[in-house]
This record gives sequence, C-alpha cells and structure tokens, in this order.
Amino acid sequence: MSNTQQAEQMRSGKGFVAALDQSGGSTPKALRLYGINEDRFSSEAEMFDMIHAMRARIVRAPAFTGEKVIGAILFEMTMDRDFEHKPSAAYLWENRGVVPFLKCDKGLEDEANGVQLMKPMGDLDGLLARAKSLGVFGTKMRSVIQSANPAGIAANVAQQFEIGRQILGHGLVPIIEPEVNIAIADKAEAEAILRDELMKNLDAMDQEVMLKLTLPSEANFYADAIAHENCMRVVALSGGYLREDANRMLAENNGMIASFSRALTEGLNDAQSDDEFNAMIADTIDSIYQASIT
Repeated sequence: MSNTQQAEQMRSGKGFVAALDQSGGSTPKALRLYGINEDRFSSEAEMFDMIHAMRARIVRAPAFTGEKVIGAILFEMTMDRDFEHKPSAAYLWENRGVVPFLKCDKGLEDEANGVQLMKPMGDLDGLLARAKSLGVFGTKMRSVIQSANPAGIAANVAQQFEIGRQILGHGLVPIIEPEVNIAIADKAEAEAILRDELMKNLDAMDQEVMLKLTLPSEANFYADAIAHENCMRVVALSGGYLREDANRMLAENNGMIASFSRALTEGLNDAQSDDEFNAMIADTIDSIYQASIT
C-alpha cells in the first residue's frame, strides 16, 4: 500500500470520509434505523454479523469509491473481518480506492468538568501495531464537550493530542475528535474555547494530525485550523443533524469535509432491493460530496 498516495488523498482529495464505525453500544440503534429490530437477532455475535452485512453492502455499492469517498472509518471488529473475501482495510484501498481508518477508542468516561474524556484504551500499542500490519492508514478517537468549561475543554484536547502522539509513533495518522454536543446552550462559547486549545496544540506538534469537529455555529470558524501546517484535514461530524441540515451547514464551511455516520446511512433499509439500495446510497454520497467540495 502506498502511504504517500494515501496521505496525499487525505490532504487534498475531493470527497468525504465515511464513518462506518458504530460501536457495540450504538449498533442496535443503527440496525433499527436500517430496518432490523432486536427480534431479528438473539446474540451479540448475530447482531455484529448483521451490522457487518450492512457495512459490506455499503462498501460494495458502485458509488462507494475513492472518486467521492476518500476515506472510511472502521470499527475494530470490521477491521478484523473481510469484505468480498479480502481483509477489510485492503479491500477498501485496493478495490475501492478508499483510505482505511480505525476507531481506536473504548468509549467515554462519565462527565466531569463539563466534558467526557476517553476511557483507558487497554493495549493500544498492540491494537495500533495490528492495524498497521493490516494496512490501516490512521485512527479516530472521540471525546465529548458538554459545556463551555475552559479547564474541562483543555483537558479534553490535551488527552486527544497526547494519545495522538502515541498513534503517530506507530506510523498512523490520528483523527482527533473532541465533539461538541450540538444540544448544549453554550455551544458557540464551547467552540471558541475549543478552537484556542486546538490551535495551541497544533502549534506544539511536529507531525500532521487530522481533526473531526462538530459543525460550528459560525461559518468558517475553524479556518485557521484548516490552514495549519500540522493539520492534514478537518472533517465534520453530523452530530445528530439530519443529512439535509448537515450538508447545508457543511457547505458554508470552506475546506471542511464530511465524516458522517448516521447522515450517511439515513434512508437505507435492509428490505430494499440491491438496485434501490445502490440508487439511494449513490444519491446520498453525491449530496455529501457536493457539500464537501466548497
């Protein structure tokens, strides 16, 4: 695999990053939205088989290629499985031209100081080494900001960059995701604090990272981060916004591209024929692509 080619695609390629990394906790909801209720599976193993089948259907769709989808984030169990009898990361890059990433966090701590930090990640070095050996290009890890608490936000961003350096040490590019909850009353104030902390930490880096950020209350709010020499790309999470709203907001932010999860799978259904499914995912991919190239 060409790491240089993948890095260039992530730096300047036209398109967006598909988030296919629903964890165990969010999988039942993702399956319900896809038309599969809990009575269709009787064990966790069956549940994961069904979400993998949904993801496989998405990545096999004719429209799911590097022409518009430049990267995709995988859940660990997906990384360890195959698409079309080929290891998933290799399939994404070699068959679809899509750069593979791995969700590496283990969930969130309880809220303290207005934020939720990431839980300990166990043998992260072992996971990163395995990801690298499977052809993964980078990682993604999520923490959450629940209020405009300066100390909490500083700790949140510091944790992200500290682990980011560990990830860089394995030759992988981290996507740093300190999500701002879209429902909080002081969202704009939290974003102002977050931006300052991000810029301070980017200034202290000597290698490139990526950022995954909530769509901001003010258009082009993260322009300085997008332009920073140590920021490979800034991607946006949909954060619960419906796709139409997320696309409209994204289009107002020049240089920011999508990394949508729920907005990507919105409207897809297990009962759809392959033709219906492929047509819908093609329309979805095109709409997110158009919002990502402003």
